[in-house]
Amino acid sequence: MNKRKKGLKVLGLILFSFFFFLAGVYHFIEAQGFAKMIPEFIPLREEIVYITGMIEFILAVLLLIPKTREKAGFITAIYLVLIFPANIYAAIKGIPAPGNEEANIVLLWVRLLFQPLLIWWVLVVSKIEKNHRFY
Repeated sequence: MNKRKKGLKVLGLILFSFFFFLAGVYHFIEAQGFAKMIPEFIPLREEIVYITGMIEFILAVLLLIPKTREKAGFITAIYLVLIFPANIYAAIKGIPAPGNEEANIVLLWVRLLFQPLLIWWVLVVSKIEKNHRFY
């Protein structure tokens, strides 16, 4: 891998981890808003939001550690698949994004398109290249 691609991959990894960590923080700041994205028949919705926030903290850090990076990337991709139904539910029910008073229906549906992109992103940046110090 040439230096430019390597540098872009490192930058992509750091950015993904940073934004994923911030998403975890946002779970604590807007726990009630995230809880609304979980169907009412599921108990302990706010507690689930706090747990997912902690999971995002942990995965963000594990992605930055070379020994855990590849497994953390795979687990993060699975996690993103598992939380996808909450985004679908929010789009169908017109639930505002956490921190917003009103729902923008178009944005709720467009947001669904970004989940596969996030999955691809984490899988690409977490793949460890052989014989490379940072990866």
